[in-house]
Amino acid sequence: MALTKTVLLTASVSALASLAHAETLNIQTSFNAGDFSTQYLTETWLPKIKDMTDGRIEIVLMPNGSVVPAKETPEAVAAGVLDGDFTSVNYFAGSEPAYAIMGDLIAGYDTPEQMLDFCRVGGGEAQMQQAADSVTGGEIHVIGCGPYSRESLPARVPIRTFDDLAGKKIRSPEGLAAAVFEAAGASPVSIPFSEVFGALEKGIVDAADASAYVNNDATGLHDVAPYPIYPGIHSMASMQFTLNNETWNALSEEDQQALRTWWYDAMYAMAAAVAAEDQKLVERDKAAGKIEVIDWSQEDRNELREVAREQWEIYAQKSSLAQEALDANIAYMKEIGLLQN
Repeated sequence: MALTKTVLLTASVSALASLAHAETLNIQTSFNAGDFSTQYLTETWLPKIKDMTDGRIEIVLMPNGSVVPAKETPEAVAAGVLDGDFTSVNYFAGSEPAYAIMGDLIAGYDTPEQMLDFCRVGGGEAQMQQAADSVTGGEIHVIGCGPYSRESLPARVPIRTFDDLAGKKIRSPEGLAAAVFEAAGASPVSIPFSEVFGALEKGIVDAADASAYVNNDATGLHDVAPYPIYPGIHSMASMQFTLNNETWNALSEEDQQALRTWWYDAMYAMAAAVAAEDQKLVERDKAAGKIEVIDWSQEDRNELREVAREQWEIYAQKSSLAQEALDANIAYMKEIGLLQN
């Protein structure tokens, strides 16, 4: 009987100690509160990190802009205002050009999984860490990076091949994306995202850099742009997952590894989930016959990639870190057969 009481007491003390050392990480994302991605992560993946760490770590995801503007999250994490961030790194391109290369290598990878693999095993994490160090003085730790979806390209006129881009007016953000479209013969037009629907409806643009197929469907873009290119040919925005260095170093090696494993598992799973949602809508739209979903041939995709490569090289001249980031991407793309030379 005394032995049983001792065992129970030891177990209770152990449980209380575990609870006392539980870490709640407040992570701001660049997702909006109602996004598919936010709901998916909250419902499916946040509970898993508690299980993977035996309750030692919990994550609270806060929506875009809830504490600081998205472009200021590295500084906020470095200062300890946030424990970490889960943000599209395109927001940081103004502070270091390498973020534009790492954030969205326009017309580069064919699938999110390829770019996730680059981050996870191909040197991408190290490149992202260098960019973070240059901005924050080494105060944050990059746990992982990579995208979860490839954007579709809604168009009001058919763009079935690379050659069809010639002369088309395409809404595009300024910078690398605009340079690639222009080099491919299109005319990039810079307009706010809020004006995309009206610009397509009125014929101000022929196509638009907008979002994933599921999101474009939800906002009604296909009503005015019934020739979407899917899978998309251009954009695939990469995220980063970081923690404040002091917070990271306070974690056990076991929990550090659990966080990294959790994040990549979540991203690969979310990529599959978003692709499934997209494909479901694509099949619905094909069956209805009101929308022509255009899927470029691999030859046309490769042609755009070669044109884009010249623009990557030009952009990479903006900083030594941008050049290093591009070299790492190109080396990996050659390794997996996306580039031949």
